[in-house]
Amino acid sequence: AIVIIAAVAYGIVRWRHKHAEEAEQAMGRAIAINDAEISSSPAPGSHDPVFSTPQERSERAIQEFEKVAAKYGEPYRSEARYFIATNKLVTDRATAETELQSMSQGNSEIAVLAKFALAQTKESDGNLDEAARLYSEVAKAGSGTVTPDIANLRLASVYDKQGKKDEAAGLLFSIVVTARKAKDKDGKPVPESAASRAAAQQLLKIDPTRHAQLPPPPSPMNL
Repeated sequence: AIVIIAAVAYGIVRWRHKHAEEAEQAMGRAIAINDAEISSSPAPGSHDPVFSTPQERSERAIQEFEKVAAKYGEPYRSEARYFIATNKLVTDRATAETELQSMSQGNSEIAVLAKFALAQTKESDGNLDEAARLYSEVAKAGSGTVTPDIANLRLASVYDKQGKKDEAAGLLFSIVVTARKAKDKDGKPVPESAASRAAAQQLLKIDPTRHAQLPPPPSPMNL
């Protein structure tokens, strides 16, 4: 009986591994379409997918992600649903916002991604108060996918659009100072993040005087 149980368990593990590999490959194909180039003339010899319009690309991507969502379980189903919703921002904006709003509930990484996408949509539509609220929530979530610095960088941009220069400058200043003063477990400076560098550039445009007060970036010799 033990041998039979072990054999069955081994078979389940093998099936799950194969199933996961299939799901990864299916997601990879869908993402390749999602990220495909928009061009009327594909590069000679290229085997990468190319589409003539964003609408065409999004429609095809939705089809591929729908296959993943229908066939595979988590986390692939939720990831596919997120990509479906973001592509619907091109094909059916109202439905996309409804789906992103639904997915944004909770604390999962997909929920954070959905909330960030929804915030970007609100910002693009000029609904700056709602965009600011959503970016603030994403920043407080402490996600490793959409980090607080990335969310706060967008929040500062919204503040700038709202004419809240002091709030924007203060947020950008805080991002850069925190990043440049960060140390690793050995007490050595941590390399400055892309978000921090972008924040410094944005601060220079908004408030050059405040930018001049920033501490210098970590020296490469000390990293």
